[in-house]
Amino acid sequence: MSSVRNSVQLVGNLGKDVEIKEFDSGSVMVSLTLATNEYYKNSKGEKVQETQWHKVVAWGKLGELMHKYLAKGSEVLVKGRLVSRTYNDKEGNTRYVTEVIANDFIVFSRKQELAA
Repeated sequence: MSSVRNSVQLVGNLGKDVEIKEFDSGSVMVSLTLATNEYYKNSKGEKVQETQWHKVVAWGKLGELMHKYLAKGSEVLVKGRLVSRTYNDKEGNTRYVTEVIANDFIVFSRKQELAA
């Protein structure tokens, strides 16, 4: 039941290609940005699209698979958990980050399909 307490599921499109980072320890981490869209009608009855951008991080084999199968524009479902953290930038300013730590994904459109 603890996995239900902090879970998120998003369906959207990648805003850019998946970035991969390999560490000296052999660990692999990937990051990607996922755009989700919501639609509503404003007070004038016009259809409005609102886009939210989400930072997604994946580690290990899952990250390697995301790097292999996803590209800018891919439509994907990402499951994971939300993590918030803070850090100090080079100027000493405190920065706040919220990201999805992925634990699964389903591809709706793959790299090869986007290239065609």
